[in-house]
Amino acid sequence: MDSSTNSLDDASADSSAEFPDRASMMEVRLQAQEDEITLLKSSLADALRRIRLHDQLLPLLKQQLIAVNPSAARVLNQVCCSDGCTSSRKLSTSSAIDGVRHPATRVRRNSEKLGNPERQRKRLDKKAASSANLLTRSPSLENRAKELVANAGSPGSRRGTYSQGQSIKMFIRGRPITMYIPSNIQNYEDLKMEPPSERLELDWVYGYRGRDCRANLYFLPTGEALYFTACVVVLYHINNRTQRHYRKHTDCVRCLTIHPDKVRVASGQTAGVEKDKPLQPCVHIWDSTTLVTLQQIGLGTFQRGIGSVAFSSADSGAFLCVIDDTNEHMLSVWDCNKGTKHAEVKSTNEAVFAVDFNPSDSTNIITCGKSHVYFWTLSAGQFMKKQGIFGKYKKPKFIQCFVFSLTGDVLTGDSEGNILTWGKSAADIKTLGKGAKETFQIMRQTRAHEGSVFTLCNLQGGALLSGGGKDRKIIRWSADLAPERECEIPEKFGAVRTIADVDGEELLVGTTRNAILRGTFSDGFVAIVQGHLDEMWGLATHPSVNTFLTCGHDRQVCLWNTEEHKLDWCITMEEYGLCADFCPVGSVVSVGLSTGRWVVLDLLTREVVSEFTDGNEQLSVMRYSPDGSVLAVGSHDNFIYIYNVTESGRRYTRFGKCNGHSSFITHLDWSKDGKYIMSNSGDYEILYWDIAAGCKLLRNRFESKDREWASYTCVLGFHVMGVWLEGSDGTDINALCRSHGETMVAVADDFCKVHLFQYPCPKPKAPSHRYEGHGSHVTNVCFTHSDSHLLSIGGKDTCILQWKVMGGGGGSSSREGPASVSSTSTSSPEPATS
Repeated sequence: MDSSTNSLDDASADSSAEFPDRASMMEVRLQAQEDEITLLKSSLADALRRIRLHDQLLPLLKQQLIAVNPSAARVLNQVCCSDGCTSSRKLSTSSAIDGVRHPATRVRRNSEKLGNPERQRKRLDKKAASSANLLTRSPSLENRAKELVANAGSPGSRRGTYSQGQSIKMFIRGRPITMYIPSNIQNYEDLKMEPPSERLELDWVYGYRGRDCRANLYFLPTGEALYFTACVVVLYHINNRTQRHYRKHTDCVRCLTIHPDKVRVASGQTAGVEKDKPLQPCVHIWDSTTLVTLQQIGLGTFQRGIGSVAFSSADSGAFLCVIDDTNEHMLSVWDCNKGTKHAEVKSTNEAVFAVDFNPSDSTNIITCGKSHVYFWTLSAGQFMKKQGIFGKYKKPKFIQCFVFSLTGDVLTGDSEGNILTWGKSAADIKTLGKGAKETFQIMRQTRAHEGSVFTLCNLQGGALLSGGGKDRKIIRWSADLAPERECEIPEKFGAVRTIADVDGEELLVGTTRNAILRGTFSDGFVAIVQGHLDEMWGLATHPSVNTFLTCGHDRQVCLWNTEEHKLDWCITMEEYGLCADFCPVGSVVSVGLSTGRWVVLDLLTREVVSEFTDGNEQLSVMRYSPDGSVLAVGSHDNFIYIYNVTESGRRYTRFGKCNGHSSFITHLDWSKDGKYIMSNSGDYEILYWDIAAGCKLLRNRFESKDREWASYTCVLGFHVMGVWLEGSDGTDINALCRSHGETMVAVADDFCKVHLFQYPCPKPKAPSHRYEGHGSHVTNVCFTHSDSHLLSIGGKDTCILQWKVMGGGGGSSSREGPASVSSTSTSSPEPATS
């Protein structure tokens, strides 16, 4: 584990240091290319399916055409014969000869298909053109052909033409999606769309960003721990176990510092994009008591983001120094009261990890990072730089952190595990010649940790704390750097990222595995904040109690308590989890994994009670029927696997498989009677299945327009058509969830937003309440069993947000039919209404 922890430390340092923007751009491009490949595959599969359908319908079309217009038989025979004959052969008008030639024509088609694919493609194009010409000759024939297409493939399906008012179409990437209007809606055009009467209020934030950020944990005099994750700065009272949130940032917060008055806070964010509009990075200076923004520093000045910030101390915090994330890592100093820039200089092309003022002289600033430590002097708006000289000591790859000692010396922690003491030395005239100036050199090297020294923290009286990477140790040092005490944090929490002093004895420790620990050297440390380590996709809420489950790419499966705001338990799987669902009996939960394997976990013992594998591709959705007797498993291999469930969710037997989608399964829902399934796929297809009849595909989708659904998570459907914005590309919405009271629907989009719409929401451009907080694409949303709260999970921000549902009656909301779509919106200054 030591070697893996060490690699984690190095990777963490490198990821936050070298080219973060370039890596993120490559991730975006790679994802876009993967999406395009998926769409191309889906389009190809759809084209092949249409061609097969065309071949199947051609005999029916011919029969119908002959029945309507017997004289058209001659034209049809000519067209069919011309498909198989060469250009040199003459067409015969004799019906007897036509009857002889048709079998030969079919043989020729088969041989051409096997021998020359290009000729076969041209033949299909010619065939389609010929059929289209026939249809255009007779308007009545065209209507009859449409009727055949609408009813083909289902022997007992309803026949007849559909009036214009019975269906509507929406288009995603140019592909039409037909949706049928329920019978109880008499006039679709008269439906009015309004925002829901319910609102969301941020209740709790799960998670902490320790994997790739430094110096982002402080303890305030109010008894609150100050830290950030995603776009939210959290103030967590460690004794009362309450949270407050600063939410004025528009993208991920990357750095944090507190003012010498212990009230004001400066927090910097990265640059972002909201759809096509860039969001400029800046630093917010705000009051930690009132959560009011006092200054916005550098809006329009910084480009990629803010790497580090620090207040001056000698002049009571009059200035703020900032390191941005450009290639030159610009160092700038700002007047905190006026919000104006005082000075600016290019720092270095190497990564910069930390910046701070000399506590006794605000004209002296120090920066450190990859293979360097720089000593800056600010005079008359100009910077003068001196580089620290390593001399006879080995130059480390990274200078991770630094502090000032009481004597004025600078202490740095590096990737070699050493604490270096820096001081001024007289000018070396013998070596450097006349005119040489004083330099900053290493006065002492102290071996501290195995692996990196990630953090140094001053204590009152001159004592020092250091936190190690590979050894996971916290060591207390005397003023002369003699070790006094040490302890080791549990391995499951990772390495020490940062330390905050509470009262000289009690400490708060942020770790590289996104946890915050509280404890002492004597009593050890326990976690007070925990979170996922990588992208999350799986989210499920318990059917009867206030708990929910998450799983993600970190291979962790976590059960959380929404009332106590804590992690109940966490287990690590062999593969990463992508989807989950609780059995309605509430004693087990099923988790779908990335390899096609899925497991059933006992919630009390955390043991695997059942395990199956369906295909060899990742699973995307797990969904129990309303009574828990059947489980549907949606896979990326385009199939939905159906299992009978017995023994309170502990025994499973394969019942069947739904085969008909031409792309991977994305979402599915059960009908209230547990007999039917509605499913969506990656090529924007809506299909309906009769499970009780043997997983039969219902080809006439019109028959499902009045069916009631036990849940609604499918992103495509008549009742949620209004959640799609104009011009959406099909991947803009990752998930949605209807409340159990059927009055609202929550949407997780690809632009870091959570939306709350009225349900049903069947008209385009429906208004909604919009909520910010995530710093990455929102991957999933889910209401608790009573509709009292909504959970949303982020992708790369590894953050879980718990929203309280305000107004509208919460879980006691009355269920309204599809025709009742009006509600009264209450005023609230927090969310934006779109």
